[in-house]
Amino acid sequence: MAKNKKDNEDQPTDDSSDNFGLPDIEYKPLDRQSESQTVSEPVREPEQPRFERSEESGSEPPDYSYDDDEPNSKAPVVISLIIGVVILVAGFLIYKYWYVPKAEKEKKELADRAVEEKRKADEIQLAQEKAEEERKRLEAETAAKAKPAEGTIETLSARTRRYFVVVTSNIDDDLVMDYAKKLSSKGVSSKMIPPFGKSKFYRLAIADFDTFNAAQSSADTFKAEYGSGLWVIKY
Repeated sequence: MAKNKKDNEDQPTDDSSDNFGLPDIEYKPLDRQSESQTVSEPVREPEQPRFERSEESGSEPPDYSYDDDEPNSKAPVVISLIIGVVILVAGFLIYKYWYVPKAEKEKKELADRAVEEKRKADEIQLAQEKAEEERKRLEAETAAKAKPAEGTIETLSARTRRYFVVVTSNIDDDLVMDYAKKLSSKGVSSKMIPPFGKSKFYRLAIADFDTFNAAQSSADTFKAEYGSGLWVIKY
């Protein structure tokens, strides 16, 4: 077996049978180190926009910076104008259709309340006046029906230096006394003045005062009840 192997190694080889008639090509082995460097070279990604973070506060949003400047937009101004117009229109509508009707309603309610209070006050006043009239009427009826207290009759015996309102006089003292009793039954007190000086008449007085003016004023008042024949004398 060993001998055959050796014989085979010593025999010449025909290269033409191995290339199948094709021309010989020279080749070099690949450099494994260069291949590994080529494969392992990292792929570069596209650059992303850079931003700078503020050193004063870490919570502020990043500040993106681009090379190209954006054109100025008028949209915020237009939106602001629209909002202002909407606010003005809304205010006008609220004033016209809510505030003004409410104010007029309150004004009308106040006027109606004032009229109602005046009406009630007038009714109360009228009721009080009727009650007062009724009270006076009842008092008058009671006084007319009630028997008056008898008046006193006094006969003077000496001068008093006072002024007396005289209602009647007569030489007969009995006639004067009868009139005094008549007045007494009506509750009028009287005083009989005896004759003095050159007069012989008895006089009947219904009031006396310290001064002539006071006595005369009282006589003028009594004339409506006793007639115009009253006079004043000092006794």
